Amino acid sequence: MKLKKVKEFLQITLGATIVAVAVYFFMLPSHVSVGSATALAMMLNTVIPLPVSAINLIMNVGLLVVGYLIIGPEFGIKTVYASILMPLVMGLLEVIFPNFQSITQDPLLDVICYILVVGVGLSLLFSCNASSGGLDIVAKILNKYQRMDLGKAMGLAGMLIAALSAFFYEPKIVVISLIGTYFSGMLVDHFIFGMNIKRRVCILSEKLDDIVQFILHDLHSGATLYEATGAYNGEKRREAVVIVDKMEYRLLMEYLKKTDPKAFVTVIAVNEIHYTPKK
Repeated sequence: MKLKKVKEFLQITLGATIVAVAVYFFMLPSHVSVGSATALAMMLNTVIPLPVSAINLIMNVGLLVVGYLIIGPEFGIKTVYASILMPLVMGLLEVIFPNFQSITQDPLLDVICYILVVGVGLSLLFSCNASSGGLDIVAKILNKYQRMDLGKAMGLAGMLIAALSAFFYEPKIVVISLIGTYFSGMLVDHFIFGMNIKRRVCILSEKLDDIVQFILHDLHSGATLYEATGAYNGEKRREAVVIVDKMEYRLLMEYLKKTDPKAFVTVIAVNEIHYTPKK
């Protein structure tokens, strides 16, 4: 358990740092307001004499209180760390790289780079049931109570923020911000399910006993056996159903090709599983 906590801590640290880097080096220089609390902080910076990192920290603290009360203490504790770390890293970057200018000198290229980099950071945080704060907390609330995908929830909240940029920036930046927000939500959704996806494998084989033994003792996984009846000749056979991750799936398919190339196998992608593990 301690090793798991340390691993989560390091993953949250890395995720929050990646998000801060994406924001500072790609979003802020071009004023591309890809919907987020940081984008709102960037707009407020034009009227409030505080650094973007400080405004973002204040906003995150307020949303943290809401997230802690609504979502629960586990999410809140992890997110408190990430939400404070992210603005602090941004503040450090403001000191090390003051008045940083766009690397690409093109808002469209900046928003593409931002989406790719921030998607990795947010997926690392969400997979630990954490968040970088801001609109991520709003997305988590919508996910919990409205069963909305995290990427779509972030996109909806982000679109409202991106639309507000019309009061601060030129139309070109507003359009890029809206498009960037839309695709950012899609990419985050892809990263989340790409990390968690499993496969439900259904197997009909003459060597089912050997296959089940491989699943139990080599993959250290479980399986469910069903009696299946063929519609053509009424023959009764057993079918094994197993849920595996990407690595287990590869090993299982290699074993099936070697043990019974004629096995009838169907595979279904599984995005979410709820169960109580055996002790």
